Amino acid sequence: MELKCTLILFGLFLLCCESRDCDEGFMKINRTCVDEDECETQSPCGDNAQCINIPGSYYCTCDKGFYSDTPNFTATTGQCVDINECIEKTPVCSDDEVCVNTFGSYNCTCPKGYRESRRTDSACEDINECADPDVCGTNADCYNYPGGYSCKCHQGYSNYGNGQSKCEDIDECKDPDVCGTNANCYNYEGSYSCTCHQGYSNYGNNQSKCIDINECKHPDVCGTNATCYNHPGGYSCKCHQGYSNYGNNQSKCIDINECKDPDVCGTNATCYNHPGGYSCKCHQGYSNYGNNQSKCIEMNCDQFKPEPDTGHTLEKLKNLMSLLKNSCETLNDPQAEQFTGEMLLENLFNSTDDLLSDGNIASGEMLSQFLDAVENSMRLIGPQLKEPVTRMETHNTVAEVAVRRSQTPPTGSVTLSTDSALFNTSWETVVGKSYPGFAFVALVSYKDLNSSSDQFHKISRTSQEQESREGEITYQLNSKVVTAVVSNPETKQLSEPVMLIFTHTEERVESGGVAYSCVFWNEAEGAWSGRGCERAWSNSTHTGCSCSHLSSFAVLMALYPLQDTFELVLITRVGLVLSLVCLFLCILTFRFCRSIQGTRNSIHLHLSVCLFIADLVFLCGISSTHNRIACAIVAGLLHYFFLSAFCWMLLEGVQLYRMVVLVFHTTIKHLYMYAVGYGVPLVIVTVSAIAYPQGYGTDQHCWLSLDHYFILSFFIPVCIIIILNCFVFIITVWKLAKKFSNLNPDLSKLKQIRSFTVTAVAQLCVLGGTWVFGFFLFQEKGTEVMLYLFVIFNSLQGALIFIMHCLLSKTVRTEYYNLFGQMCPQKKKGEYSTSQSNSTRKPLRSDGSTAESQM
Repeated sequence: MELKCTLILFGLFLLCCESRDCDEGFMKINRTCVDEDECETQSPCGDNAQCINIPGSYYCTCDKGFYSDTPNFTATTGQCVDINECIEKTPVCSDDEVCVNTFGSYNCTCPKGYRESRRTDSACEDINECADPDVCGTNADCYNYPGGYSCKCHQGYSNYGNGQSKCEDIDECKDPDVCGTNANCYNYEGSYSCTCHQGYSNYGNNQSKCIDINECKHPDVCGTNATCYNHPGGYSCKCHQGYSNYGNNQSKCIDINECKDPDVCGTNATCYNHPGGYSCKCHQGYSNYGNNQSKCIEMNCDQFKPEPDTGHTLEKLKNLMSLLKNSCETLNDPQAEQFTGEMLLENLFNSTDDLLSDGNIASGEMLSQFLDAVENSMRLIGPQLKEPVTRMETHNTVAEVAVRRSQTPPTGSVTLSTDSALFNTSWETVVGKSYPGFAFVALVSYKDLNSSSDQFHKISRTSQEQESREGEITYQLNSKVVTAVVSNPETKQLSEPVMLIFTHTEERVESGGVAYSCVFWNEAEGAWSGRGCERAWSNSTHTGCSCSHLSSFAVLMALYPLQDTFELVLITRVGLVLSLVCLFLCILTFRFCRSIQGTRNSIHLHLSVCLFIADLVFLCGISSTHNRIACAIVAGLLHYFFLSAFCWMLLEGVQLYRMVVLVFHTTIKHLYMYAVGYGVPLVIVTVSAIAYPQGYGTDQHCWLSLDHYFILSFFIPVCIIIILNCFVFIITVWKLAKKFSNLNPDLSKLKQIRSFTVTAVAQLCVLGGTWVFGFFLFQEKGTEVMLYLFVIFNSLQGALIFIMHCLLSKTVRTEYYNLFGQMCPQKKKGEYSTSQSNSTRKPLRSDGSTAESQM
């Protein structure tokens, strides 16, 4: 077996060796080289190609409709690719055919919408799709065109962009705006319709939006007795006064017979109906003030009848009352000439101006008559005013009147104002329990009533504490007087309070010495009363009052005296006692100290005497207000001696001026000094007492009164003296300065005069400066600080004068040392001799040339 296999392998080897001898493309058969057919043994060209064998080789060619992508390709080096005949430059199909490439070939076909033609002149012909009636359906029109067709939908149908689809109905009502908000939309096949709501129309175009119908264009829609008002979707008829459509506001209006209601005119009148209204004819003794659709109320014309002439009724007031009485009586007589409300109001205010400007309101009775006449006049005039609000202002009177006329009572708030007050209430309060068809409210302000009624500034008292202080409290009106009038006859106790806001005539803040109260004029008591009026609030400029009744009102300012405190009394008494002691020492010094005798010393002596008497009277009698006569005497003495002190101070200034300016005869005769020092104050006090004797003594102090500016009888002379002294001192200082600048001045004498001048100026500041604070103290607005400053400086005047003219004078101190040396013998002799020698070192004596060496 093994041998057999070995032989076979050996034979194959030999065979291979023999085959290698032939060229490529040939093979050895029986040791002969024969051409090898590669196309049969190898298939080297692949798909879509044909293999062509040639001796010793082969080549590949592509089938028809294909081309080789590489030259001399084989199955391993290339392939045959399909030829797209449809893109060849030379058309392969006719113009009306469409070339369709196939694998290895192509086809010529007719395009969509065409078919093979039966004619010889063309390959394809158009297909008419519209020949089929169902192609577009019944809701569209079919339109054929070369190569196709389109369906055009009828109105109301749509194929939603597909022109070859059948058309469906469009639901237009899906669009909420197609008919708008004023119509209902109804869709149906191929269309829709809009049905307008009532009051709207699309005027026959049922596919248009609906617009409002203006029914009021037709003049007869509401008739002549109503006014037509068009509104979206409808209209309404508003009947004229006196007509009604009885709730159907789109019906014509017919006349209302108001006289069917027995209460329309009331029991005091006869009702007459007429188209569109009615009228009330009042019975005798009743009137509706010309408002013929108002109820009639009883007329009391006798209230305007002038009172019997008792000597207290003013002639001008009588004339006014007669005018108003005639006007009242003519209201019941349609034939009589009637005054209009505006004319009556003007006549009223002209009369009140005359009364107030003449100052005829001189008593409480006159004031009561005047205010009562104004209130009754406004009740007569108010209903006759035509305008809803009437305002009238004359020289002394301002008024504002509001009037309402309607079938139903007015409601809500009503506010009236003048230049000095504001009045607020409600129409319900103005109307009251009965409504006659009209209502009015009036506010009258009097400009000059305050000045003409100062003597009525009192208030009715109910408090025992107030009665005990009646003599101490001062009352003053701090607002204009106003009268508030309403048509409601029952105003003594209102259901709700009214509010009045007053403007102060003098701006003052409430304090311990000032209090405000709301008051009305009580005719029965002839006084201002606060009953029924409460102060709601107050500040420096306004006061709000809440009152439960109506009348004539004002704001009363109570001025309470400031109570002297224990500290103030103690300072006053201690200071005055100290001043009296010091002034007494000054009087002794100036009278008995020989080394200082002279004209100036005489002036100081009388100045000290005047201040001593004034301080003594002030200490003992300033509070003697319980005795009117004694208080007046105290005030007169204080007035006289304080003025006398200032006059002596003026003489001192004149004396200093004469000493500096004059060389000879520098003294003033004593007669002249007494005439100025005591005579001038006596003249001023005498004239003041004759002109206004009530000015001496007040309820708080025994001093000059503030009424009628009586206090100026003291302050004006004091101010004149201070100004003159200041002028004299300025000239004196100027002259002194010139004398000091001379080449050979008498320095000792000039220095002494300079010392006297400085002392006199200091004295002027002490006495004059004190009364600067005193001026503010005695004013109504004096403060507690000013009070303490005045008391302190005034109490220490005597002590300050003693210090300036005695203790600070070297000559006087020397005299004191000598006096003390004589009174104290235990003192050493050397000390006495030293003091005595110092005091007599340079004595000043009088000589005949100057008559004032010692000053």
